[in-house]
Amino acid sequence: MRAIIMAGGFGTRLRPLTMHVPKPMVPMMNRPMMEHIVGLLKQHGFADITALLFYNPEVIASYFGDGSHFGVRMNYVRAEADFGTAGSVRNATEELGLNERILVISGDVLTDFDLSAALKFHVERKARATIILTRVSNPLPFGVVMTNEQSEITRFVEKPTWGEVFSDTINTGIYILESEAYQLIPHKKDHDFSKDLFPALLQEPGALLGFIADGYWRDIGNLEEYQEAHLDALKGAIKLSFTSTGSTLLSGAGRGTFEGAEFRGNNLVAEDAEIHTGAIITNSVIGPGVVIGAGSRIENSVLWRGTRVGRSASLSGVVACTEVDIGDRVTIAENVYIGDRSRVEDRAEIASNLKLWPGKHVEASARLTTSMIWEDRWSRSLFTNSRITGISNIEVTPEFSAKVGASLGAQVGMGQTVVISRDSDPGSRVISRAITSGLMSAGVNVSDMQETPIPLTRHHLRGGRQSAGLHVRKNPIDRKRSDLIFFAAGGYDLPANKAKAVERYFFGEDFPRAPYDKVGTIEFPAHTGEAYTKRFKNALDTALISNARFKIGVDYAYGITSTIFPNILGYLGAEVVSLNGYLEPSRLTRAREEFERSMRNLANVVSSLHYDIGFILDSGGERIGVVDELGEVYLNNELLTLITKLFLESERKRGRSIQRIAVPVSATSEIELLAKEYGVELTYTKNTHASMMEAASEEDNSYVGGTLGGFIFPEYFFAVDGMFSAAKILEMLAVVGLKLSEVASKLPKRVQIRKRVACSTDHLGTVMRHAMDHSRGMRPVLIDGIKFYPRKSEDTWVLILPEKDRPFCEVLVDAGEKKKAESTAKEYAELVEVWRSNAATV
Repeated sequence: MRAIIMAGGFGTRLRPLTMHVPKPMVPMMNRPMMEHIVGLLKQHGFADITALLFYNPEVIASYFGDGSHFGVRMNYVRAEADFGTAGSVRNATEELGLNERILVISGDVLTDFDLSAALKFHVERKARATIILTRVSNPLPFGVVMTNEQSEITRFVEKPTWGEVFSDTINTGIYILESEAYQLIPHKKDHDFSKDLFPALLQEPGALLGFIADGYWRDIGNLEEYQEAHLDALKGAIKLSFTSTGSTLLSGAGRGTFEGAEFRGNNLVAEDAEIHTGAIITNSVIGPGVVIGAGSRIENSVLWRGTRVGRSASLSGVVACTEVDIGDRVTIAENVYIGDRSRVEDRAEIASNLKLWPGKHVEASARLTTSMIWEDRWSRSLFTNSRITGISNIEVTPEFSAKVGASLGAQVGMGQTVVISRDSDPGSRVISRAITSGLMSAGVNVSDMQETPIPLTRHHLRGGRQSAGLHVRKNPIDRKRSDLIFFAAGGYDLPANKAKAVERYFFGEDFPRAPYDKVGTIEFPAHTGEAYTKRFKNALDTALISNARFKIGVDYAYGITSTIFPNILGYLGAEVVSLNGYLEPSRLTRAREEFERSMRNLANVVSSLHYDIGFILDSGGERIGVVDELGEVYLNNELLTLITKLFLESERKRGRSIQRIAVPVSATSEIELLAKEYGVELTYTKNTHASMMEAASEEDNSYVGGTLGGFIFPEYFFAVDGMFSAAKILEMLAVVGLKLSEVASKLPKRVQIRKRVACSTDHLGTVMRHAMDHSRGMRPVLIDGIKFYPRKSEDTWVLILPEKDRPFCEVLVDAGEKKKAESTAKEYAELVEVWRSNAATV
């Protein structure tokens, strides 16, 4: 049986370690990562091995040769193009003329799985394909896999969000395939295992199985994982052999075989290393030919071949690549990565969280503290959905913003145009200008809309002439934070794959700079407000609204909608009282208490003046709150039910047939009751703006309502727009001929109770697996979290959902009575605590 090693990766997230070597050849415990895989395969009887090569193929082929030195037979297939994971394997099987069972494994993972047990399982169960699975504390970076009691795979979620983490069981990228499985892969076509082949096999019962393996597995996907893998190996968490490395594993305190040096903890030291008197080595890997001077302290570090450290130096949590030269009395802090043949001269200091590209030179006595010193929160990812959020001028600094701009510029490409807008906050102006500088340095042209509401920015992108866009604002809830909101061409939220591409450029710092004559330009577009207003009016029955002579109150929340919406309301013939209708950057963020005070104030104004309705707009112009003529406030789920009722009733009055509407899966079941009353189909989305936009683009979806005051009317636009939502509500009221309170009096009533259970990200995956197991037979809905209907309460549902950026698990219960909702929420919050405790003891 043949094994195929996927060894074509670039290793972008491991730079600068991978600048001169392909990812599978990066040293792990003093030998290439791929050599550990070859050793594992040999241990389990795989004598014939094929390596699939793409990046720097000669480095791998020259090291392993025909495999005889490693006790196996090896050959190589070099990809002529990128055919995807499955496509490249099929290409290899065609080139080798294979028609037999194969095992596929990545060349850049660290594992000691029992491959023989997996193979036995596969053969005994007569599967066409078996995926080797494992359980991890944080499944977000991987593909989540769900299996039934017969080990049949029932669902894949590739690179899930927390709302899609239905289990802690993941795809390890190790597959056993029969020939009839891989022959389904088209030859010389882009084809992926998880996206294409495995979903096809899911259609055949019993064809695709999952084997949950015991043992160690780690994907060396980034620099942090690389360091953690070394520490795990030194502690003995993985079974590795060091018989052929020319290195000695030293455990415990002592002086080992290097006279005058002291070793603490567990260390792997090459036998030809020179470690001089007084040096102290702690939990580190010392490569071949390394020289460490007298009195130096090396802790939690990895030193590659030929690196030299002078006297009395201090290195903590450092990775130094091949032949790095570090001088006397140098101090290097944690999480520093130094590329091949770099020089750090005597008495230099390097601060934490820094990378040095190969060949860099740090002068004597220099203190290196650059803009790369980010908070820990940037170490894994930047984006939450299509947004970057951080503390203004501490996490989101001008240097950081310029780097983000350059990364986005690299993603869209030189010569393209990006739209940028902002609110009136001075910090947003600084960030916007820094991003603009980064974009232009990458050769990207910038269309700067300056102070503009988000809906106008989306409309400007609608024409499709620009490649991307972004809006900078003060966070509406936390005044210390700034938001960078990214859009794709056309005004849609930036999709996850493009956000990941921006992250790769940001963390790899490999974004290209434009030559002097290709630097981007900047323009300031005119008349965007006029074009927006024209489209706005054309989407409404303005005569009907004008004839209704509405009297309304509007709280502009000191935002930039105050520069646009008053003119539109003038066209609609409304009598308006404006509150906070001027720009005040210091008040763009409203704490909960301040927002509630503003709502009460608006309610008092509307009711005391006997006005028809009041609206409060968020500072970005996307979401609204509503007050009726009696001073009753409607927000979130209450507002969703009210506007859904108003929409369906107005469409019925007009004689229009509505086929389908959409709301988030967490929306109150009052919407289900309304859908039945009006005979329309109800579909569910994730509780994100991107998912709402996706639903709005689907055929026959006439309305998409959100739980946070955002509404989409697809006939007008595919994204939320608070100003249009307010005007549309006026139109719908004019159609039905009712006061808002009269519409509200006809609404169905349900109760929702929320509880939050503290739960670290390390335990959330296990909690969700238990929730998935618990929900079997309870009509589970797997869209955003796990929603199910407890057997004893058919009119009640429970949603268990991890919070995206905080260590909590939310339990949401929807029931017909408050007492029932409260008791069920208490029951499931306690159950989540039990599942969390079980995860903590594993």
